[in-house]
Amino acid sequence: MKSATEVIATDLDLLSHQLRAEFDSLSGRSVLIAGGAGFLGYYLVQGALHWNRTHATQPPILVTVLDNFIRGVPGWLMALEQDPNLRLLKHDITQTLPAALGDVEYLIHAASIASPTYYRKFPIETMDANVNGLRFLLEYSLAQKQKGKPVEGVLYYSSSEIYGDPTRDSIPTPESYRGYVSCTGPRACYDESKRYGETLCVNFARQYGLPIKVARPFNNYGPGLKITDGRVIPDFARNILGGEDIVMFSDGSARRTFCYVADAVAGYYKILVKGGSGEAYNIGVETPEISMAELADRVRNSVTIRK
Repeated sequence: MKSATEVIATDLDLLSHQLRAEFDSLSGRSVLIAGGAGFLGYYLVQGALHWNRTHATQPPILVTVLDNFIRGVPGWLMALEQDPNLRLLKHDITQTLPAALGDVEYLIHAASIASPTYYRKFPIETMDANVNGLRFLLEYSLAQKQKGKPVEGVLYYSSSEIYGDPTRDSIPTPESYRGYVSCTGPRACYDESKRYGETLCVNFARQYGLPIKVARPFNNYGPGLKITDGRVIPDFARNILGGEDIVMFSDGSARRTFCYVADAVAGYYKILVKGGSGEAYNIGVETPEISMAELADRVRNSVTIRK
């Protein structure tokens, strides 16, 4: 069995191969990753910097991570701090962007509370990041265009949660499905702010001719996901490592697909560089679809083997 270091090295090599055209387009450009210290930032940041190291004859991708670092700078990011093509900016995305940001060509908004455990605890902060933080990035993009320094791509992370709870006759859910979402339920702070964020993106794209694209992640997992995240896979793993019974908040019959983060990040970079302005893209996998009870068994077997 490969070690975690070997898995990550293989993933980064694969990303460089899958994103040859996209990273070539980003060569010599500055990319802002808001929320870059989080789960998705783990491969978004490392993928670009790995490409720099393995393509030293080309102009590097300049990566700026903008994050409030509320839980400190993670160890993996500290290990990269001396990379000359990486810049860390401590900033709360819900506040006006810092002047130190300067000119960037590509922007990724991944600064959001995505764990149900945490967005239920911090609903206002969740909405602020998804709506107000997005607005600052869109206004920045508009100002850059007016200055004659137009951005070349903006990517907003929405969510599969924008579909809400599909009715029984809409499962499996077609792409044309418009959603069945409560505006006052326990998940509404996340679901509705993501839906509004998409509307904001589409209208900025249409009204101002900005290259804004939307990604909807479907159950990403893999390296960089903290065991304290509060989503189902790390929750199950934490139960097992703690010698506890796995806790499920249902009868275990609900079925989902899970998309490995390296595969998802390849999709996100393709959307950023090649996606259509004002368009939304679902990033996930169709198979295997498994129940939560099956997932619990798989996680238990996996953690047992590693121990």
